[in-house]
Amino acid sequence: MLETLDAAAVRRWCASGLTALRAHQGEIDELNVYPVPDGDTGTNLVLTFTSAQQALAMDLGTLPDDGHTPHGHALRLMARGALLGARGNSGVILSQILRGLADTLAAVPAVRGRQFADALADASAAAYAAVARPVEGTLLSVVAAAAHAARRTDSDDLRAVARAAAEAAAHALARTPEQLPELARAGVVDAGGRGLCLLLDALVEVVTGESPAQPAPAPPARPAPVTAVRESGSDVYAYEVQYLLDADDEAVARLRAELSTLGDSLAVVGDGAGTWNVHVHVNDIGAAVEAGVVAGRPHRITVTRFADQGAPVPGPQARLPERRAAVVVATGAGIAELFAAEGAVVVPANPSTGELLDAIRATGAARVVVLPNDPNTQSVASAAAREAHGLGVKVSVVPTRSPVQALAALAVRDPKRRFEDDVIAMAEAAGACRYAEVCHAARESLTVAGPARPGDVLALVEGEVHLIGQDLVDTCTAVVDRMLGGGGELVTLLCGADAPAGLADRVRAYVEGAWPFVEVQAYEGGQPHYPLLVGVE
Repeated sequence: MLETLDAAAVRRWCASGLTALRAHQGEIDELNVYPVPDGDTGTNLVLTFTSAQQALAMDLGTLPDDGHTPHGHALRLMARGALLGARGNSGVILSQILRGLADTLAAVPAVRGRQFADALADASAAAYAAVARPVEGTLLSVVAAAAHAARRTDSDDLRAVARAAAEAAAHALARTPEQLPELARAGVVDAGGRGLCLLLDALVEVVTGESPAQPAPAPPARPAPVTAVRESGSDVYAYEVQYLLDADDEAVARLRAELSTLGDSLAVVGDGAGTWNVHVHVNDIGAAVEAGVVAGRPHRITVTRFADQGAPVPGPQARLPERRAAVVVATGAGIAELFAAEGAVVVPANPSTGELLDAIRATGAARVVVLPNDPNTQSVASAAAREAHGLGVKVSVVPTRSPVQALAALAVRDPKRRFEDDVIAMAEAAGACRYAEVCHAARESLTVAGPARPGDVLALVEGEVHLIGQDLVDTCTAVVDRMLGGGGELVTLLCGADAPAGLADRVRAYVEGAWPFVEVQAYEGGQPHYPLLVGVE
């Protein structure tokens, strides 16, 4: 049994935690709230923690003498490795939890119960700060409950505090379906939260030498016809404005007051060193950005129009012309070839932060735009962009959610424009491209379009199930009809690896007959899981 958390214990915790994640990797992957076979949270957590362990294998004696303790060095190595290897939203959040622990404990001479509780509270705060729009019922809720229980224990006994944190995390995990309708409909708990529980259990075993006592498992959530509250923005305000800001505390206090009169969903969080993350929903974009200019130096400005569900528009900043490049994440050989033909550097699907950073550096460009093509890769791309900034490379992430949006963005790229203006044009083109995915349901689930059974054909428009059918071609043509009903001049079709022969030709023929003034472009994408991806511009 341990009274303090030393460097050796940190190493054992990392190894034990990775073993636990690997053992439950498939289980966590299966905690998928959507009836599409692409759940990969368990895989992402394993890859993220594997990178942390690889970094921890570095000889501690090779680190500079900066006054930090051996356990502090070990935690810093873990956090750095996790950041560079982070995959998916859960991986990025986990890396921030490790960073919060490392930042607080690095210079603490002895890590006992109260010190660990303080560090866990800071880790929870770092995790929330890493997410622009925190959602309860996720990994964030689980780490917050663990931190609260650790503080409430109010003890120097590291064993008691670790046990309290692990038990509270398990209880919070069981409550996640009550907080997030998507989980309740699918009858599962949050996947990222399950991973954190395994890591806290591993820590308890390292500290106490005993397996943690587990509370009785919560009964499975009963699927119910619940519609999730819209999470992509306010019904009153049309735009989300977000930027980093270099300013002092007094200026930020005035900024908060000013922004509160312009909109809602206001969040301004700082790192303690004069850098702040500003987030607000408004109708007057210019006023929100101008308020930041008055307060200090805003940078990495993004604007999202909710009607387009996510086309961030970096704000204008004067720069001299420099070499540029585009890095695109691609799933499918055909899609990769399309992007390469547009002059982009292609990175395989589900990259780590380090892999994206390597691709950015390999371009040799000083200005790089990254197109992630997957909501789950956006946080990884943002982390890579932050790392690249430290190397003197300016990276703008246009959060494309589908390859068809990336094709639309690359089509308007113009090296004669200023980089900032070019990124704005690409973001607007991506945002103007509505996208749909057609796939087969992998499990029984209750969607907003009704109940879906294994094998049903699902048509998802911008991430939400709109149609459920039995015939693939009929469902594909129906979703194109629905999308063109809102207007459009160009339809792009990307056929998947498992698409039946002639699918694109049949959909093209239908569109040409039903919508004679609409142009149709069809390509072999080769993407898994989705027989057809559709873009409408």
